[in-house]
Amino acid sequence: MPTQAEKGRAFQALHARGSSFIIPNPWDVGTARILAHLGFEALATTSMGYAFSAGRRDHGVGRDRMMQHVAEIAGATGLPVSADLEKGFADAPEEVAETIRLTAAAGAVGGSIEDDTAREDRPIFDLGFAAERVRAAAEAAHALPFPFTLTARAENYLHGRYDLADTIARLQAYQEAGADVLYAPGLKSKEEIAAVVRSVDRPVNVLMGLAGVLLTQAELSELGVRRISVGSALNRTALGAFLRAAREMKEQGSFRFSETAAGAKEICGMMGE
Repeated sequence: MPTQAEKGRAFQALHARGSSFIIPNPWDVGTARILAHLGFEALATTSMGYAFSAGRRDHGVGRDRMMQHVAEIAGATGLPVSADLEKGFADAPEEVAETIRLTAAAGAVGGSIEDDTAREDRPIFDLGFAAERVRAAAEAAHALPFPFTLTARAENYLHGRYDLADTIARLQAYQEAGADVLYAPGLKSKEEIAAVVRSVDRPVNVLMGLAGVLLTQAELSELGVRRISVGSALNRTALGAFLRAAREMKEQGSFRFSETAAGAKEICGMMGE
């Protein structure tokens, strides 16, 4: 099993390549091992996917429980893991910094901090305070004894604030605050993605798997995107199949869904224990 420092260096190197890489999002140890078996080079947690698996709503899992989850995913394979840390489970910059330290202690070599307040009345932090939070996270990340890749997220588009200029200004501020990777989930067109990539000098993560623009890895690489994640899409795809199967049984009394089920032997072969 690679050391945390080795994982950290490997994760940094993925961002420095001349083409993009896909970082899929497992929601438990089993899905992490399946993705590793399939040959992916790094993994990212999904806070929404994990919340659903735990019977919670999105943002319904506290920091202590999330750190246990991060530790499970980080220990499931030899791959580098970046953690979805929502807003850092706190508003105060010093608490966001502590979340980064706890994430590193859990075994991850990266993590993302959002500018989402988790409040309906004011969903996005003011830019100055948001940048202060990223700066505190970056200082904590870069003080660790191994490479830790900090991703800063601008959440405008996930809250219906389709303001590309403000989103770019936020990403530029987070870049100046020390973020290693920049991320604006929910961008709505190829042109918007290209504009974001041109506006910053750090690697850009792009989310695929939402309704709207769906580009291939090759197309995103051509735009200069370095990292591609899918958030909760894999979890929701699995739940979609589960719901269709459950409804078929309840409404039709039939079991045709089993015709497309994965083979038990195949899945057993992907598990480490």
